[in-house]
Amino acid sequence: MTAQTSRRDRLRRATLAEIREAARRLLTTQGSAAVTINAVAREVGISGPALYHYFASHEELVAAVTADFFQELTTAMRTARDAHAPDSPAARLLATCRAMRNWAVTHRAEFGWIFASPVPGPPPADQRSDSPRSLAGRDFELVFLDQVEALWATNPFPVPEPEDLAASVRAQLTPYAAELGRELPIAALHVALSCWIRLYGLLCMEVLNQLSFAYSDLEPLFEECLRDICHTLALDYQPPN
Repeated sequence: MTAQTSRRDRLRRATLAEIREAARRLLTTQGSAAVTINAVAREVGISGPALYHYFASHEELVAAVTADFFQELTTAMRTARDAHAPDSPAARLLATCRAMRNWAVTHRAEFGWIFASPVPGPPPADQRSDSPRSLAGRDFELVFLDQVEALWATNPFPVPEPEDLAASVRAQLTPYAAELGRELPIAALHVALSCWIRLYGLLCMEVLNQLSFAYSDLEPLFEECLRDICHTLALDYQPPN
């Protein structure tokens, strides 16, 4: 690689980062509707057509910014998790979940953007997408699930008998489990996802102000949810410091 090529690559990477930062600034100050190609271009001092040299479409720009948010959130969750010893599964899981909520409530616009761009299910192997947005979304999805899988391997938690699950649940989770390639049996995966649905669903309702008619502080409800999840996973709940 020549010095000129290297310099060109550095300038391109810097411009790509500046464009994504401009999109985030518009999102957090003016809302998602303000994140248009022309508006982002104005923020970085280039024309709308010139921006297409960096992102082929508005959808590609949205995907890149979404990947940034997923990566930032995932890093916060992993950092909180890894502050606790591997032999402390309850502390690690609780730290992960609390870090997720902390990031979400302090980055409401970014979390709302993620919520509007849900994590896609794993595609068939011959259609696997390695786009930054898909990879970042899957990384986020697995932070919680990987810990539950590790817990199952060392200290299995109670799960329903497979025949007690609705046939439609088994039919849906069987291909999902195969695509994930996880070691969790279907019943354990169902329990893990049920916990995640409660946790993530409550957080989305908080960030999107869907419970403000009754609650001004959702942290106690979030902790109640964590306490119930710990009970479900046979973990000792530990209140926040």
